[in-house]
Amino acid sequence: MDAAEALDEIASLLERELASSYKSKAYRRAAEIVRGIPSDELAARIADGRLRRTPGIGDSTYTVIVDAAAGRVPDKLATLREEAGGGHRTGLAATLRGDLHSHSEWSDGTTSIQAMARGAAAVGLEWVVLSDHSPSLRVANGLSAERLAEQLEIVEALNADADLGIRILPGIEVDILEDGSLDQTPEMLERLDVVVASVHSKLRAPERDMTRRMLRAIADPHTNVLGHCTGRLVKGSRGTRPQSSFDAAAVFAACAEHDVAVEINSRPEREDPPDELIAQAFAAGCRFSIDSDAHAPGHFAFLELGAARAERAGIPADRIVTTWDVDRLLEWSHRKR
Repeated sequence: MDAAEALDEIASLLERELASSYKSKAYRRAAEIVRGIPSDELAARIADGRLRRTPGIGDSTYTVIVDAAAGRVPDKLATLREEAGGGHRTGLAATLRGDLHSHSEWSDGTTSIQAMARGAAAVGLEWVVLSDHSPSLRVANGLSAERLAEQLEIVEALNADADLGIRILPGIEVDILEDGSLDQTPEMLERLDVVVASVHSKLRAPERDMTRRMLRAIADPHTNVLGHCTGRLVKGSRGTRPQSSFDAAAVFAACAEHDVAVEINSRPEREDPPDELIAQAFAAGCRFSIDSDAHAPGHFAFLELGAARAERAGIPADRIVTTWDVDRLLEWSHRKR
């Protein structure tokens, strides 16, 4: 099998397990080193010891490369595949065609835009929104208007590559500021295909203040998705965090009125919104977006978790914008502007 593909798959499976990013990065770094090296040249480097002495190739990655070059499935990959199960999407998960919420190394993701696109394509998606953070979220290296404009040029160039295998849609996860305004210039928001608006600060604000804040953001004509609406954390390395307090009836009524999708965030440490709020949003007539909130290519596998929650809630596929083809998605996302 191809050594670079084996290394990439190991990295993705480690990311799916939320393993240390240092481990997955080591495999991705090794994949980039050997990617494109012809098989005979790779065999020569293994035989004469050059590969073993190559910076960025450690004991574990070297073993994987040697096994793959010899036509064997590396033991590490076989073990991780077995632990992950079949990996084939079924049920509602199989109807997902895109993802509106993902991050690259431009903000707080771990890999390049291209690597994220490959990860989305690997789970069968047809399109993916690149939604790096906005400037006020400095801890996540949020993008200024200038950096975002630069990123748009890179996305355009990547989409011109017929071999990419997936379409990247320019977007943003824009912070909802304390007054409810969106943390990016209107001019830049106009240039994007999808805007996910999320609260990341003052999560323990009084219910009335949080409700007012969210309602203003939902009413903004640029907002397409209300991201991880409670901000809660239920487990994981960052610990736990209770959900924010807001008037859910008012917020979901506004989402339905302004045709803003409520995100079902698929990250296992979030499970946001909780089941009872998903049911309330469904009853209010909201659309939904099942998103991975991926910060690494392997995180796109989390979509199965979000889809399972939506399926249990009885949400039909047509109410979920991430089941749509790209033309319908773009017609919806640009409709209000």
